[in-house]
Amino acid sequence: MKNIRLLLFCLISFWVSAQETPADSTFVNIKDYSSDFVFDMKYATEDNFLKAQVYDCAECYLRLKTVKALVKANIKFLKMGYKIKLFDCYRPLSVQKKMWKIVSNPEYVADPAKGSIHNRGGAIDITLVDADGVELDMGTPFDFFGREAAHDYEGFSASVLKNRKRLKKIMLKCGFKSFDSEWWHYNLKGSNKDPLSDFKWDCP
Repeated sequence: MKNIRLLLFCLISFWVSAQETPADSTFVNIKDYSSDFVFDMKYATEDNFLKAQVYDCAECYLRLKTVKALVKANIKFLKMGYKIKLFDCYRPLSVQKKMWKIVSNPEYVADPAKGSIHNRGGAIDITLVDADGVELDMGTPFDFFGREAAHDYEGFSASVLKNRKRLKKIMLKCGFKSFDSEWWHYNLKGSNKDPLSDFKWDCP
């Protein structure tokens, strides 16, 4: 009888734990999982190539599986004396449509008819900062649309190329894929299979 009660207790505890743990596909706020990131959410301001604010507030939501991989990467960077700074995270499809209306050019903005990995909760735009919060020199600013932003561009100093390689090496190790033409953009592997979403978060 005692063993049956213990088994029932374990089953109930497991069931409660399973109910409390969100699925990997759930959208979550990264701030609920780590306080070790730096945020500069460009599209919640007018300091971006659109020259327009398209988010109501500066929050970083992603699917839980993306957050897990990103936290893992940031832990590795912290051990090296750096932190990840986030420029953009999950982007609701309605925001993608708003951006497309401002700049209807697929070279700069993904066509909302097809959507992007940002709309699937699996993409982030990032850089690294040092212990003083100063961004590492990556050769170009975030959202610089030119040949120099590509990963294979070699026309920078050794220190710039080293910074880019440092960022890319850890991100690839932690389950992300780089985007050839943008040194700041990384997609979680397999996230292209996730559905497009228009989930919207509540602003504080």
